[in-house]
Amino acid sequence: MIISRFAPSPTGRLHLGHAWSAVQAHDRARDVGGRFLLRIEDIDGRRSRPEHVAAILDDMQWLGLAWDGPVVFQSERVPLYAEALDRLHASGHTYRCFCTRADIAAEIAAAGSAPHGDDVPPLHPAACRHRSRAEIDARLAAGEPFAWRLDMAAAAAAHRDLTWQGELAGQQSARPETAGDVVLWRKDAPASYHLAVTVDDAAQDVTHVVRGRDLFAATHVHRLLQAMLGLPTPTYRHHPLLVDANGERLAKRHGAPTLADLRGAYPDGRTLADALRSAALPNGYASA
Repeated sequence: MIISRFAPSPTGRLHLGHAWSAVQAHDRARDVGGRFLLRIEDIDGRRSRPEHVAAILDDMQWLGLAWDGPVVFQSERVPLYAEALDRLHASGHTYRCFCTRADIAAEIAAAGSAPHGDDVPPLHPAACRHRSRAEIDARLAAGEPFAWRLDMAAAAAAHRDLTWQGELAGQQSARPETAGDVVLWRKDAPASYHLAVTVDDAAQDVTHVVRGRDLFAATHVHRLLQAMLGLPTPTYRHHPLLVDANGERLAKRHGAPTLADLRGAYPDGRTLADALRSAALPNGYASA
């Protein structure tokens, strides 16, 4: 049985791009009699808001997208992520990172690294990977906050020749080293996106992950974490993104119109969902 999911973060209202992805994830399962799950990725307690959770549920019902089983909240699953982190520690390929954002930016600038665009940030310089035990102990004694990172070179060397299957892109050879030393556990919140989503998809028996092309690169990291944790690998479907008239992809930070903004033109959200299914996008929007 195919099991898909939609997993928004309650840090703002859903926009047209979210609806585009939710419809595709919903239909991928429903078209073959499968199950469709709704997961709220509210692990960032500083930015997640209960009113946005309520709005997400309302928008999904307005679109006519029913989900199976109870809604799952990441904020209630932190012990699962902590257990997974302990298993990654046991591999010997994790380390404490005390670097601030300013530290990282300065090191990247000093190394002459060029930005890679919105979806592929410059690689972390991994300075903390080489700190001495004495320096680490001194920083811990001083109460400096730290994140846990993955020593990507060592972890990737221990798990070679990994692959994952893309429904649109075909079989892919995993290249997690292109992501650098990713964060596993954040300073300001529990588990990182990479760790939480990997654990959740396995725990919920998700067989098909339907999400945007902007997360294609992240899949290489998730494939490595699956191997390290002994978890199954779902099939991935990275769909095109919606862009506005300027060719800019829809995003909360870019002020994309919300689904609430579209209710005047689409009193019944199922009409909008059907329009998305047929790629009859509202004026000014296109897929890319």
